[in-house]
Amino acid sequence: MFHELSGSGVGITDLIFSTGPFVQGILALLAFFSVTSWGIILYKFSQISYARRESERFIAIFWESKNLAAIHTASAGLKRSPVAQVFRAGYQELLQLTRAKRQAVGAEGGFSTDLIGVENVNRAMKRQQNVELTKLESGLPFLATTASTCPFIGLLGTVWGIMTAFMGLSAAHTSNIQAVAPGIAAALITTLGGLIAAIPAQALYNHLNAKVRELDIEMSNFVSEFLNIAERHFLS
Repeated sequence: MFHELSGSGVGITDLIFSTGPFVQGILALLAFFSVTSWGIILYKFSQISYARRESERFIAIFWESKNLAAIHTASAGLKRSPVAQVFRAGYQELLQLTRAKRQAVGAEGGFSTDLIGVENVNRAMKRQQNVELTKLESGLPFLATTASTCPFIGLLGTVWGIMTAFMGLSAAHTSNIQAVAPGIAAALITTLGGLIAAIPAQALYNHLNAKVRELDIEMSNFVSEFLNIAERHFLS
């Protein structure tokens, strides 16, 4: 980031290696949080982007086609669409119910599947919606943890480093600030590292979480639409 501190001729790398093992351990931990967070961020952007594109394709196919079997076949190629997977769960349950209803026709006394059928389809689709939502939310808790804890981890390293620097000043029996300035500067690097890890994690967590909520709402809306269609045409 900075090769040398202004006017000092001391590089960031020199300061890091001049710190003690505790502060270096803090920096290594912050580096782990930062690198892992960016890996999660890049993966989630890709996952959500595919989910949105394939869901848009599926919804277009769903409303253009009048044949649920054809829609089910088309949805097999849209594995990264959460809406398509919710549809497949509802379609499979609907198939079982319509088969059971046909077998019951003419049976003594018969039975009504109207309300039970709708509820069964709803449960199957909601269950799959929860599965898809869990996939979309995976990794986001780590970003939230990074955003909330890394500033404090960095602060811990800074406090420890400053404390060590002043203890060294006391042992040297001198009050010259120049004797502790490098130690304090090195200690402050951990606070900087904590902020570098936390700020993008917090900002992008909020962005990704909002995108996941949009997909969740899209799934919920589709469940309602599909249940209306199923009740009118298959379970009435």
